[in-house]
Amino acid sequence: MKTFAELGVAAPILKAIQELGYESPMPVQEEVIPLLLGDDNNDVIALAQTGTGKTAAFGLPLLQKVEVEKVYPQALVLCPTRELCLQISDDLTEYSKYIDRLKVLPVYGGSSIESQIKSLKRGVHIVVATPGRLLDLMERKTVDLSAIRNVVMDEADEMLNMGFSESIDAILAAVPANRNMLLFSATMPQGIAAITKKYMKAPREIVIGRKNEGNKNIRDIYYMVRAQDKYLALKRIVDFYPNIYGIVFCRTRKETQEIADKLIQDGYNADSLHGELSQAQRDYVMQKFRIKNLQLLVATDVAARGLDVDDLTHVINYGLPDETESYTHRRGRTGRAGKTGISISICHVREKKKIREIERTINKKFERGEMPTGEQICAKQLFNFIDQIEKVKVDEEEIAALMPQVYRKLEWLDKEDVIKRMVSLELNRMIDYYKDAEEIEVVDEKSSKEARAKRRKGEAEEGYVRFFINFGKFDGLYPNTLISLINRCVPGKVAVGRIDLRDRFSFFEVKAGEAEEVMELMNGYEVDGRRISVELAQEDKKGKDRKPKRSKPTAQRRFERFSKEGGKKKGKKRK
Repeated sequence: MKTFAELGVAAPILKAIQELGYESPMPVQEEVIPLLLGDDNNDVIALAQTGTGKTAAFGLPLLQKVEVEKVYPQALVLCPTRELCLQISDDLTEYSKYIDRLKVLPVYGGSSIESQIKSLKRGVHIVVATPGRLLDLMERKTVDLSAIRNVVMDEADEMLNMGFSESIDAILAAVPANRNMLLFSATMPQGIAAITKKYMKAPREIVIGRKNEGNKNIRDIYYMVRAQDKYLALKRIVDFYPNIYGIVFCRTRKETQEIADKLIQDGYNADSLHGELSQAQRDYVMQKFRIKNLQLLVATDVAARGLDVDDLTHVINYGLPDETESYTHRRGRTGRAGKTGISISICHVREKKKIREIERTINKKFERGEMPTGEQICAKQLFNFIDQIEKVKVDEEEIAALMPQVYRKLEWLDKEDVIKRMVSLELNRMIDYYKDAEEIEVVDEKSSKEARAKRRKGEAEEGYVRFFINFGKFDGLYPNTLISLINRCVPGKVAVGRIDLRDRFSFFEVKAGEAEEVMELMNGYEVDGRRISVELAQEDKKGKDRKPKRSKPTAQRRFERFSKEGGKKKGKKRK
């Protein structure tokens, strides 16, 4: 393995990166740095995962090729988000610590454009920009790209996913045709191929690992559970890893905030990061997470871009993303800089196909996870607590004056009693929770097929009773509102199973032991003047659910009309 000096990195930059702890080049750096330091006609496509040392790979050559006496933009770095823009800018500033008068300017939305214009007028050498804000500055004619000699597109696939294609076209059309161009991407979608064909000249392709392949240091695990058990599954997974330091990815801003709020209410050290937060709030949350004042960050894909943390232990997907490329970016947040990491996905059975698609993309098989039991979780927490006791640093001088009083206070307890009380003090809450908690069923493919067959026949799951209710989607009934309705009518927490919503009515299942109470209590309630009707579901001759037969006044019947494929319509025979 070569050293940075052997790659041609100049002395001032070598001194700065050695102070930052850089010892030997990572594979992507060893490949890219000599190319960028070489001839001026080297266009490069580098396919590498997040956390492989990309910033130094393009940053060190860019800095070394700057002519400091010429105070105008000579290099341009494009990236998808404000956070990544700031991170790259900070890194380049640290690498150029011993290069006098070299100026790096981050240009991004959400900050004063006037201050960025002033900085451009004073003169800069390298511009690190998000496409939207840079295009705005170009339209105002306040940034000159005519002398750009090197263009870097970092996380190009993500920029395309975020809809920056037209902005990128406009920017690249404004830089000189004879500039060098380096494109970094974790994956190689069709949009990237179009850019390379249009703007790059015989590019050299560098692939770290295999194309689109996942980092081998990351374990990919999935748990397939019922939709109503996803949050409970998340809690069990987090509890099973006491020292977890990770990101929980959610699909929407609303879901992100809801999950973060639930975790905080349940006593977890968590917070949310999404687009509806102000920039000050986002900066505050990200800083807390970077310095490990937060253990869990619940985030959307876009909000987490640019969060540069090397020692995440876990990434948890609270459901799989729509695009397989997004999964590649998510998992790339852990297992960085040669460390190991775990990417966990909490899925429902409909995402089985998506798992297979991701496996083909990353060229790696998922492990099927076995949901930890309450007993296993408590044991894991206990031994983690014992490890902390063993490793705690004791300052004898600091506590010496207090110890006689402590000994006197506890002298009536023997060693075993002290240990038992310490353990109980630390773990009672968790032991109490899991003592009565039901085990979460991990759904397998076979059981899900059987469940679908039962659903078609209108059969309840084992241990459950299936009910008909005279409200449906046309009445604004959805799983969360139905569960809320049940809990409002019936004291305590009712274990609700499968829910099947139709337009004018619905079916739901509850534990057999609670069925009688649920039916009795719900039938006495009204919603907006309309009486709730809950009855045991029945099957027709074909084994399908049907509305129970009953005779009711016309005023009530009109709320309970329904249409159903294969159902009976007035004046017509059943087909």
